[in-house]
Amino acid sequence: MWKLILELFTWWNGQTMGTRFFTWRKGEFVGEDEFGNKYYRERGGKKRWVIYNGLAEASTIPPGWHGWMHHRVDTPPTDETYYPKHWQKPHQQNWTGTPGAYRPHGSILTPEHRPEVSGDYEAWTPGQ
Repeated sequence: MWKLILELFTWWNGQTMGTRFFTWRKGEFVGEDEFGNKYYRERGGKKRWVIYNGLAEASTIPPGWHGWMHHRVDTPPTDETYYPKHWQKPHQQNWTGTPGAYRPHGSILTPEHRPEVSGDYEAWTPGQ
């Protein structure tokens, strides 16, 4: 029941009803990645899309699927033996906008104090 309500009123959680209908009508299942994202292409067409497993976060698309999604390669990773290159790092979630986001020392969102400034910098104060 909740899944149906989420499909009706949210676009960031999996798929919408419109995407479900379009996928049913014109989609051809291509494969699934290790994160549970499902990839489709239009039958007889050029469109390609992904239905995310959970929140719609583009950074969860692995490198092999990213190349296929953006038409850089024609063969999806399921139709070939794909091995990540040595320079390709494993996926890391994008934490921007969450409590887990990177915050450098001195940020107003961290408990640490800003490091003392060294050198000849002197702060301006009004009335001097």
